[in-house]
Amino acid sequence: MPMSVRNTVKFKLDLKNPLPLTDEQRNRLKAIETMPDAEIDYSDIPRQTGTVQWTRPDALVPAENKQQVTLRLDVDVLNFFKGTGKRYQSRINAALREYVKAHRKVI
Repeated sequence: MPMSVRNTVKFKLDLKNPLPLTDEQRNRLKAIETMPDAEIDYSDIPRQTGTVQWTRPDALVPAENKQQVTLRLDVDVLNFFKGTGKRYQSRINAALREYVKAHRKVI
């Protein structure tokens, strides 16, 4: 593997030709596969506070029902959604829709 000037190993994953699993990796995967759900440690995952059902972006409101606007968002919020991949604007819309649903019930 080529190394950079800073001694960082660079590795490109070829999804068409994955590296074969070692016996140790196979054994770990088998152990996880046979593990009952009750033994899974979820302690590092934050608790879900509501019953939000996220959907695929294509299952959202049709484009003809949308209106283009200019919106200022905090940089960290925008970067988070951009980091989720293509159609991040649809996911922002879905998050706003959940907010509207939650507050319509209250008001």
